[in-house]
Amino acid sequence: MNITVVFILGLTVAIIGVAPPGLLNMTAAKISLKEGHIRGIVFSIGVCAVVLLQTYVASVFARYLTKHAEVVDVLQRVAFVIFVLITIYFLLISKSKPAQQIKPQMRSKHSRFFQGMFLSAINVFPIPYQAYMTITIASFGWMTFDQISIISYVAGAGMGTFVMLYMYIFFFDKIKGKSFTSQKGMNYVIGGVTGVISIITLINIIKEL
Repeated sequence: MNITVVFILGLTVAIIGVAPPGLLNMTAAKISLKEGHIRGIVFSIGVCAVVLLQTYVASVFARYLTKHAEVVDVLQRVAFVIFVLITIYFLLISKSKPAQQIKPQMRSKHSRFFQGMFLSAINVFPIPYQAYMTITIASFGWMTFDQISIISYVAGAGMGTFVMLYMYIFFFDKIKGKSFTSQKGMNYVIGGVTGVISIITLINIIKEL
């Protein structure tokens, strides 16, 4: 598989994972507003450094799982249920009320780089998310688990994370000024993405029957 394609897949998957408002992207935006873009970017680089490691661990874990089909089958069924529930929530439930923005109270005097690393390290969601997504991508033959492909995917994931954090830094004024509208639109986007992932997962499950 072309490493450029694998890189783009990693970038796309990371952007989807970081797009929903959360602690990391909202903190990056808040730091940028209060202390300037440079500090926000330094924080984002710290986040990405840990994301690179998490994605690599997830890819190695996914490579192990592909050799144990019975475990993958169970995980696919669990993931299908989770993604369906998330889709229902964002499309049918959360749209009725605006979600509150996370406003973390950061008082640390330490480097924003290490603060980004710390907050990213305690956010373990990327590991199962990336493990599942790499398994799914590999099941379609779009990625193999050789070392070059894994490194390309990891690099793409790191770049995708940084791109989305930078977008939050750059556009946060507009997002904050239209919190309800933006959040409602974001809910539809997340619901649509998880709906597509649910369909892909269901197709994989049916193929294995």
